Formats: sequence, structure tokens, C-alpha cells
Amino acid sequence: MQTSHEGQREISISAVDATSYDVLKMRTTLSLTATIEIVGVNPYVLVSMAQVAVLKSEWRRPMPVLVKINGEPKAPWRTNMMPNGRGDFLLYLHGQMRDVSGTKVGDVVTIDLTFDESYRNGPQHSVPESLHVAFDGDETVASNWSKLTPSRQKEILRYFAALKTQAAKERNVERMVRVLGGDAGRFMGRDWLDGQ
Repeated sequence: MQTSHEGQREISISAVDATSYDVLKMRTTLSLTATIEIVGVNPYVLVSMAQVAVLKSEWRRPMPVLVKINGEPKAPWRTNMMPNGRGDFLLYLHGQMRDVSGTKVGDVVTIDLTFDESYRNGPQHSVPESLHVAFDGDETVASNWSKLTPSRQKEILRYFAALKTQAAKERNVERMVRVLGGDAGRFMGRDWLDGQ
């Protein structure tokens, strides 16, 4: 194991074996200690360009990673780190991640990151039937959906798939249809106007 310090962040680098599709690969896990910060309503940990280079050098787009916070959960979270435009990345920590690890904004945490080799681009979840019905019944809704970036569509479909009850899914599809139809409103942490 190699340990180095960068500013106030400690970086530990260790290689761990992982079996994927019956092929043994060597994966690099980056372990760093940092404070959970917040921008707007989004808690995050800053991952420096030098730290990211340990996982994948010269990566400039959203990076798929496996994440553990203070060793939790046993099976790591799958998420994307987002580039901040200055070479560093923001690792957003949603509520479930913080709940499972018992952490909050301001806490100093140990983050274990591994590049997610199994990540596949493109929508991974199907469009809910009620949203299909809305597309068929309202040309504006269908048109505005098609104008969303693939990553935004994927994020929305992943959100729908994670909802636990059918009632929650239907309620959120209704909200989505309203904002796609042009109503001003808030959905999935952002303001919508004219279907965008």
C-alpha cells in the first residue's frame, strides 16, 4: 500500500483483486479522507485531479465509480463523479449513502473509490408504462422528453426505477408529465420551465 498526503487530504492507494465475468482483473482502489461539503442542496466530497488520475488518467467526463463511505455498505454504491471544469471531480453523496454510513455534512469521512469497469452507457431502466401513455397522448410531452440529454433521461428513469411503491411512481410520473408539458415547477431537484 502506498500512502501520500495532498493538502489536508490523505490518499491511500491499494490494489485489490476482483473477479468480473470470470476474468481476474487488478483494480485500483483509491482511499481518501475528506470533509463532506455542500453546494446548494447537494452534499459532496471533492476528489482532486491527482486523485482521479490514480483511478483513470486523463478522464474528463463523468466517471463511473464504486463507492464506500467509512467502509459502508458491504456492496459498494454505483454512481458517477462529476467533473467540475477545473480538473477536479465532485462525488455527490445522496441521502441513502449518508444514512447507511451514518454521516452528514461537515463530517470527516473515509471514501473508498474504484473505477466501475462494468458500467455501460445508455438507459438501464425502462420507461414506465404511464409515461409511454403520456408520450402517446401529448405531443409536447413526447417532444420535450426527446430534447432531454441522454444522461438526463437515464437519471430520470433510474429515479423512477428506485421508487418503492406504485403510488410513488404514478405521483412522480404525473409531476414529470406536468413539467414536460410546459408547466413551471420543480422536479428532481431542479426548476423546469417550458419543458426544459
